[in-house]
Amino acid sequence: MIAVELWTGEEALLLRSVRRQSVREFAQDLGISPRTVSHWRENTSRVCRPAMAQILDAALAQCTPKEQEAFRVRLAALRGEPVASVAAVAKPSPCVVVSHKFLPVYLGEQIGSLYAGGVPRPSGPGGMDQRVLPGGHRSAQVSKVHVYACGIAVVHLEEHQRVESLTELAVWRYRSYLKERTWAGNRMTRLLEQHSADGRAVEPSPDPEYVLSAYELREHSWAAPGLDTALQLLTTPSVLVNRQDPANVIPLGAGVEDAKFRDGWVHPEAVEFGGGTSRGVAGWSGVAYHPQPDERALTMSQIVALELDAQALWALSSHILHMIEDGQDPVMPAEYGWRFLRGAYSRLTTARPTETAQHRVMREAILATSELPDRLRAAQDALRDSNP
Repeated sequence: MIAVELWTGEEALLLRSVRRQSVREFAQDLGISPRTVSHWRENTSRVCRPAMAQILDAALAQCTPKEQEAFRVRLAALRGEPVASVAAVAKPSPCVVVSHKFLPVYLGEQIGSLYAGGVPRPSGPGGMDQRVLPGGHRSAQVSKVHVYACGIAVVHLEEHQRVESLTELAVWRYRSYLKERTWAGNRMTRLLEQHSADGRAVEPSPDPEYVLSAYELREHSWAAPGLDTALQLLTTPSVLVNRQDPANVIPLGAGVEDAKFRDGWVHPEAVEFGGGTSRGVAGWSGVAYHPQPDERALTMSQIVALELDAQALWALSSHILHMIEDGQDPVMPAEYGWRFLRGAYSRLTTARPTETAQHRVMREAILATSELPDRLRAAQDALRDSNP
């Protein structure tokens, strides 16, 4: 995904040309007046205001890969740069990433004692009541247990990794998943025992069903094309490793990552987001983001806040759908029935007046690739049918 550091009328008109849209169509898609596009034609050197730059960043991020490539080539020509210099040779390289792991588990009514003992925390994008307990992980830089009143606990682990290649990171990722799921289940059980009101025995917590990762790419040496490939590979680590034996994940081969960089690997279902010089990719396996210092840039904390609520709601909807698959009528406490899910769905999918264009694109990308909205609707319908 090409980035534009300074939008002027010239770059804006270039974007319209690669999208092959009329003035009216382009203005309608951007939500602006056709007169604004006409002003760009009259004064191509006019610098766009920050709000307009955000709109153009979002429009460029939503272009197809073919349109983005055309924009990149034409922009290079516009600036008198040889195209080859823009498309520098990319290859595996050492980097530093901050790994965020999310491990959600359904605890149901047992959550009450943990919720009572947690430290209150402001609601996230989903608007759900939550509190926080210490995670107690030995090696993670940050480890917390986010306790949601609706019956879900989400373990959040932040770990800093310096690796020689993305294959090395992918191997670490999958090998750590098994032990982290077991650790999280044991940690939940210990917390339930510690917070039991009268010291009674508690039901052991199940292990989380899955782990989702979000990566913040920090130190690296890639130019734009290599950076885009790196972010794609961070969200699709399965293309770099052999997972036939989940307990012993190994690299596919020394030349696999080189080939991915050489060919500019892009997953067909991944969705890009970002803006300015910041870049992000959302996929089924997680999210990768490379922020740049900019007053318009998203922060990783905003992505983490959304993922915490998204993973909590995914686990809750999965519990409801599992009950149906097991032949049971789904039953939830009245305050967390279908109306609760409807409210969470609305809050997650509805844009807010204060939301920036970058934040909206990020939110939509994560929700689309997670398929959470569809699961929430299915769980909502199931609860409505059994608890009208």
